[in-house]
Amino acid sequence: MRQLDGQVAIVTGGGTGIGKATAEMLVAEGARVVIAGRRTPPLEDVVAGIAGAGGRAWARAADIERREEAEDLVRWTTAEVGPVSILINNAGHSSRVRNLRWITQEEWEGVLAVNLTAVYVLTQAVLPGMLERGHGTIVAVASLAALRPGLLSGAPYGAAKAGVRNLMSYLHNTFRNQGIRATTVLPAEVDTPILDKRPRPPDAEERASMMQAEDVARAILLCCTLPARTVIEEIVMSPTKLRDQSVDVEFNRRLGAPPDAG
Repeated sequence: MRQLDGQVAIVTGGGTGIGKATAEMLVAEGARVVIAGRRTPPLEDVVAGIAGAGGRAWARAADIERREEAEDLVRWTTAEVGPVSILINNAGHSSRVRNLRWITQEEWEGVLAVNLTAVYVLTQAVLPGMLERGHGTIVAVASLAALRPGLLSGAPYGAAKAGVRNLMSYLHNTFRNQGIRATTVLPAEVDTPILDKRPRPPDAEERASMMQAEDVARAILLCCTLPARTVIEEIVMSPTKLRDQSVDVEFNRRLGAPPDAG
C-alpha cells in the first residue's frame, strides 16, 4: 500500500516546475491529484505524462486570482474526485519592477492577489471539509524572500510570501488539535520556467548552481507522507553553493526608474 492511497490533492501552479514535480510525486504515492493552473495545455501535458506512467490526475483550468474560480476549483474537485485531503498552494507570480520606489500599485496588488489572497481563499474553501473529517494537510510554497527580502525578489513578492508564512503559522497554531497540518516551504532560487520571466533571466551557468524543482517537490512530499501525528511547520531550502547575485540586484535597482531618477 502506498502512503497516500485514497487521498485527494489539489496542486496549484501545476503545469510546470515545482507544481508539476509535486503532482507527479503525489500520484506516485497513490494520491488522486487535481492539477490547477491558468493555461489548459500545460496541465493536460502533465496529466498525460502521469497517465502514461500508470497514475491518475485531472487538469482543471482556474484563475485563482478570481475568488469564484478558486472556490469552484475546490467544489469541482470534491464533487468529481473526492474530499480534499491535501492542498498544495504552489502558484506564484512576481512583479517585473522590483524596486519599491518604482513599482505601481497595479503590480503590487497583482502579486499579492496570487501569492497571498488566493492562498487564503483556497485554504478557507478546503478547511471546513478537513475539519469535519478531522485531518488535512495544507502546504504553502513561500520563498526565502519571506525571510531575506531584497531587490532580487522584489518588494511585493517578499511581502506576500511573508504574509503566507504568517498565515500558515496561524493555521498551525489554531487548528493543529483538530488534525490540520500546516507547513510553509521557503525555497531560495529554483531552476524553473518562471525564471524566464525575470527582468534579467539567469543564463545556463547560473541556473546550474540552483536547486531543481524536484528538490522542492521531495520536501513537499515528505510533509504530506509523514504520519498524521507529525507536522513539519517550516522548511527553509537553499542551494549549497550561492551564486553571485550582485548583477541581478543592481539591474533590479534601476528597472522602472524614470530617466531623471537619482
